[in-house]
Amino acid sequence: MKAKRIKFINKNKTVFFDTLKSRVDNYFKENNISQYANGKMVFKSFVMLCIYFVPYALIMTQDMSLTSMWICTLIMGLGLAGLGMCIMHDANHNAYSSNRTINKIMGHSLNVVGGEAGNWITQHNLLHHTYTNIFNMDKDIDDKGIMRLTPDSEYKKIQRFQTIYVFFFYSIMTLYWTTLKDFAQFYQFIRDGYHKEKGFDKFKTFFNILIWKLFYWGYIIVLPVIVLDVTIFQVFIGFLSMHLVGGLILSITFQLAHVVEKADFPKPDPKGNIYNEWAIHQLNTTADFARDNWLISYYFGGLNFQAIHHLFPQVCHVHYPKIAPIVEQTAKEFGVKYLYHDTMREAFASHMRLLSKLGKDEVTFSNFADTAG
Repeated sequence: MKAKRIKFINKNKTVFFDTLKSRVDNYFKENNISQYANGKMVFKSFVMLCIYFVPYALIMTQDMSLTSMWICTLIMGLGLAGLGMCIMHDANHNAYSSNRTINKIMGHSLNVVGGEAGNWITQHNLLHHTYTNIFNMDKDIDDKGIMRLTPDSEYKKIQRFQTIYVFFFYSIMTLYWTTLKDFAQFYQFIRDGYHKEKGFDKFKTFFNILIWKLFYWGYIIVLPVIVLDVTIFQVFIGFLSMHLVGGLILSITFQLAHVVEKADFPKPDPKGNIYNEWAIHQLNTTADFARDNWLISYYFGGLNFQAIHHLFPQVCHVHYPKIAPIVEQTAKEFGVKYLYHDTMREAFASHMRLLSKLGKDEVTFSNFADTAG
């Protein structure tokens, strides 16, 4: 099956994004700073690497109790999420450095912790960023079995309880990623026409994914069993604990930015057209939260400035707090909505209310208006 083609048509001929981009470009020029990583970003990268690898090193080299080892795996879960949000994410958007090689090296931090950068770039950069909240295009909101994240998804009666069980599925996100997801996506993206590998090139890509998986499973599971005086069951408990922490943090962070009450879920017309400027579509489907919370902004890698990120994905996240007021003011001038929750608690409550509504098939979603035509 060939990939769909969705086209954004700026029916009203707005110059919103041209104006906004000019203002953001001027910010960097006037302040004589680069849009890429600075010294603070480099130091943060070191911190996130330490949160993941120092506990691992302690487990492997120190005579620790099982309880201490388990606590270390929980800390590794924090590091796993931190690596993804603060390093891998920027690098695979080519926002970490102007040097593509540096971006590729830093982006492969995803491979080191069990993922696969190539698949992620297709799912996230191409599909999610281009077709945000469009069902059957944005893989982040596609049918997730018994989870319903969009009003366009098929309703199932069990989804009445999804506010209860959804956190289990959120927490196993990275566990699924490190085991089956990349292999499934490898074939899916070739089938749908997003990846063009054929013949031997297809084999090389598959082999590359497999080698990285074996490397990851080797140091995270096999090596501890060989080196440490522990059983494979005890290693598995630590491995599972790490991923439950990392998966839950990553899942919730991204859901609070798109699956909230005032976010739109636009539908293309039968020809695949969305009648809106792409940049306005991004603001209609994306929400920021807790912009003034320093700790959240630091640890989440600026993903609480998700609307800013969607508009300027090749700008390093350390610059988002300065860009956000420019985006907000420009949106106000053009009458474009800018979704924002003051606190993470408000964003989480909005997400939970929407999940509850999505679990009730009889609910009419007035804010999910068809924007096509």
